[in-house]
Amino acid sequence: MRLPANESESDLVKARYDNLEKLRERGIRPYEGDVQATHTADEVSEKVDSIDEEVSTAGRILAVRSHGKITFMDLMDRSGEIQLYFAHDDLQDDYEVVDLLDIGDLIWVAGKPFRTRTEEPTVRVADFDIVGKCLHPLPEKWHGLTDEDLRYRQRYVDLVVNEDAFDTHVTRSKIVSEMRKFLEERDFLEVETPVMSTLAGGATARPFITYHNALDMRLYLRIATELYLKRLIVGGFERVFEIGKVFRNEGISTQHNPEYTLLELYQAYSDYEGMMGLTEDMVAHLAETITGSTEVEYDGEMIDLSPPWRRLRVVDALAGEGVDVSAWQDDEDARAEAERLGVEVESGVSRGKVMEKLLDRLVLPDLVQPTFLMDYPVDISPLAKRKDNEPEFTYRFEPVVGCMEIGNAFSELNDPHEQRRRFEQQLEQRARGDDEAHVMDEDFIKALEYGMPPTGGLGIGVDRLVMLLTDSQSIREVILFPLLRPLEEGG
Repeated sequence: MRLPANESESDLVKARYDNLEKLRERGIRPYEGDVQATHTADEVSEKVDSIDEEVSTAGRILAVRSHGKITFMDLMDRSGEIQLYFAHDDLQDDYEVVDLLDIGDLIWVAGKPFRTRTEEPTVRVADFDIVGKCLHPLPEKWHGLTDEDLRYRQRYVDLVVNEDAFDTHVTRSKIVSEMRKFLEERDFLEVETPVMSTLAGGATARPFITYHNALDMRLYLRIATELYLKRLIVGGFERVFEIGKVFRNEGISTQHNPEYTLLELYQAYSDYEGMMGLTEDMVAHLAETITGSTEVEYDGEMIDLSPPWRRLRVVDALAGEGVDVSAWQDDEDARAEAERLGVEVESGVSRGKVMEKLLDRLVLPDLVQPTFLMDYPVDISPLAKRKDNEPEFTYRFEPVVGCMEIGNAFSELNDPHEQRRRFEQQLEQRARGDDEAHVMDEDFIKALEYGMPPTGGLGIGVDRLVMLLTDSQSIREVILFPLLRPLEEGG
């Protein structure tokens, strides 16, 4: 058999293609098997002493140990591993096929379970079938796939040979499932909102742009689900949530991926205090359910997620770093303060944006234990209700854990006239060069004109929450297929 043109001509790969050809010469078609397994690997291991009948199982070969006319193999499926015992006396001529099996091949086996002299649960193979040939050598399981870029590009290999990576993504699935259960038990209704829209609203972020050919119109991938969910609050769905992908055209880092998963929820007749309680209860519940404790280790630090969490106003947090925002007379003063502190900000940005930059640089790196950073400035919170006694600030908070912001929440602005003024202010910022400023959304304002009850809203970055609960220091570890720059041809 000829190797594909782009295939490495290494001896190991060639040997696997040779084995594939030999299998076909024997009439074995290794990609056409259609088999059913009666037991998983773990089930065989757990019941090895009580099973008298023949069992069947299927999975991937991880190791091969040959001793003349006896061969041992380790087989892995979704549940774990089981040892296989192939003997010439049992298989006769079919034993020759065993020599054509390679590490990584997918096989089905049938036989009786037993324990070896070393008490290892094992299946004595009476029949087997090859259901998928692996044509590339797998990395050694005990060393794993260590090149990070290659791990993310070839996640299918990473999951086979890196048990930690496999477990992380199983845990992620459990976290999302438990999150849904937590909210549904509190009478929240899960809904779906559009991924493409004529406006990118609900957050201050740069969107991805696409185009609808049949309608001859520009569309945007959503940067949030907020404005549609609040339309549902207007419509009488008093508790709604959505878990879905959002897209923000921004940089990539250990905490940022342009496509990420967001939980957004809205509760009528609640406020940001209610959202604080919901946040700390939900995160603590998830930690205890998933890890068995509300105390988790993240990046070498033990973090106690049990309520109540610390409340810290943003102005007090900055004051603790020697920044007195009340002394700023205007935006220019704020930018000058940032320059004095060595924090780079874009020209023309507002004082609220400067406060946000200073928080990121001076405050967040020290917030290991869970903290609600509260009361953000109006000019960077266009959808949050203004504070009654401090009109320059809003009823908004961000939960911070492990020096990482994991969410955003408000007492939602429900005054349509004030919302219009806020959008107009955002348009002014956009005219001054802020391409992340919010756009005008006339239909959303019209929805508010029909009346939206006082509402608490919360967004949680699912990827960052999974990072926290799996002790993963990069967002790429918790996203199965993170966005990567394509390899150059031949790379």
